[in-house]
Amino acid sequence: MRATPTAIADVLLIEPKVFGDARGFFFESFNARSFAQATGLDVHFVQDNHSKSARHVLRGMHFQRTQPQGKLLRVVAGEVFDVAVDIRPESATFGLWVGEILSGDNHRQLWIPPGLAHGFLVLSETAEFVYKTTDYYAPQCEGCLAWDDPTVGIDWPLAGASPSLSAKDTQGKALSQL
Repeated sequence: MRATPTAIADVLLIEPKVFGDARGFFFESFNARSFAQATGLDVHFVQDNHSKSARHVLRGMHFQRTQPQGKLLRVVAGEVFDVAVDIRPESATFGLWVGEILSGDNHRQLWIPPGLAHGFLVLSETAEFVYKTTDYYAPQCEGCLAWDDPTVGIDWPLAGASPSLSAKDTQGKALSQL
């Protein structure tokens, strides 16, 4: 497993060792010892989530104000553009965003530490997205950063299409309002 820092240093691109041949492939999607060795982090996951979405569905930019969740994200089928935004006011990278293509073919994962906003856009016909969290979902703590906040300026690969958003995601707040 290899962990590479992104422009937000504590957001890590994780690339597992994939063993494949003509029959298919095998990889460890999570191994606590290997994760700790590659990242220097000792995390405890308490919840796994799985979603399936259609092309141009944009989910995000979600966070929890209290009970913030660290997330280890991957795609098991399809392809997404996965994004993290640093919304920690004390951070040197406050307001910056990073995005990575995660797919069932590239097996890449993204580690997003607690305190960042997260979202993704489905690029394929459908995508199945799975992730582990370090704290439980707490709807009373939930917040949403506007996916299109111009001060953040996420460059979503929409190619002229409009994203499909939930009612909650259309009500996201600007970074300055968080």
